[in-house]
Amino acid sequence: MKSRSIAQQIVGNNTIEDRIKQRCVIATGDPKFKDLLQFKNNPIENGIACIRDESTIYTDINMVKVGISRKREVKCVLDSSRCIAELTKKYGITRTSAGFIALYKENKLQDSIIVIGNSPSAAITVYNLVKKGINPRLIIATPVGFVNAAKSKALIRTLNVPSITCTGTRGGTPVAVAIINELITLAISPHSAIINHQSAIE
Repeated sequence: MKSRSIAQQIVGNNTIEDRIKQRCVIATGDPKFKDLLQFKNNPIENGIACIRDESTIYTDINMVKVGISRKREVKCVLDSSRCIAELTKKYGITRTSAGFIALYKENKLQDSIIVIGNSPSAAITVYNLVKKGINPRLIIATPVGFVNAAKSKALIRTLNVPSITCTGTRGGTPVAVAIINELITLAISPHSAIINHQSAIE
């Protein structure tokens, strides 16, 4: 409660986007992080709708998966297919990229929620898969680092798909988890969507 109150003072509390920003400021302990978040194509409204529809959530790594408060229909791509090792070896790609490609081949990414908190290569792969025709309902991409992290998130922002990303090299698993968990809070607690309503969840 106290953390949320402080975050509200830092971010403001005028829009639903502010709720996401507050959660990320709490997760990072960084007041300036609020200025890095980018919202494209009505991601909050779409995210709330697909969570209520129980769309499957796919994550790039297990650390993201275990941090998500909704356990039903949350899957890590690394656990999703037996052909990941084969794809990794054949194409010389990361395991997370191979995991998303495996799901694409199995036609499982359509209408899903994709949450990437760690792997820039996975975000670039998802970008390419959307270009090939998949249509996830929401992409959350916050990979961190100096190698392709900023580029991968910039690519996601060019897509005609609802997305929440952060600019630059910063981000990481805590940010991705904060975003999806706040969307889950909004989806399951209608009153929490009302501006100026005090959240009971930090």
